[in-house]
Amino acid sequence: MQIHQLQPNNKKKDKKRIGRGGKKGTYSGKGVKGQKSRAGRKLQPPMRELIKRYPKLTGYRNNPNFSFEKIVNLVDLEKHFKEGETINIAALLEKKMVKKIKGRVPQVKVLSKGGSAKKFVFEGVKTSQAVKDKAQVKVV
Repeated sequence: MQIHQLQPNNKKKDKKRIGRGGKKGTYSGKGVKGQKSRAGRKLQPPMRELIKRYPKLTGYRNNPNFSFEKIVNLVDLEKHFKEGETINIAALLEKKMVKKIKGRVPQVKVLSKGGSAKKFVFEGVKTSQAVKDKAQVKVV
């Protein structure tokens, strides 16, 4: 028999498992008490406060610049409509000059940018004072 063939007669001692209650290392190297020493601890992520604060910030849901009013210019109307036609929201939706916003039909305001040589009749549409002053426009 040689030295490398020798084996111990007794079993190897089991490794000490700490942090399982009882007398064997209760704190398992985490110190005493506090959030960091708890089992299954749930530390808040550093961005947590910012994320929770977002809905309370101004303009998160209630954007003051957002409105359901859309603007259409006379120049655009001249391209899409014939002379003497009645211009209302239904006609503008049909010609795809105005789209629904979140399933709602927007209010439309006509501005006099560019002007128009054609005569139009407006129904249920807001118009600027410059549009009303023009002789070729009739507002109902």
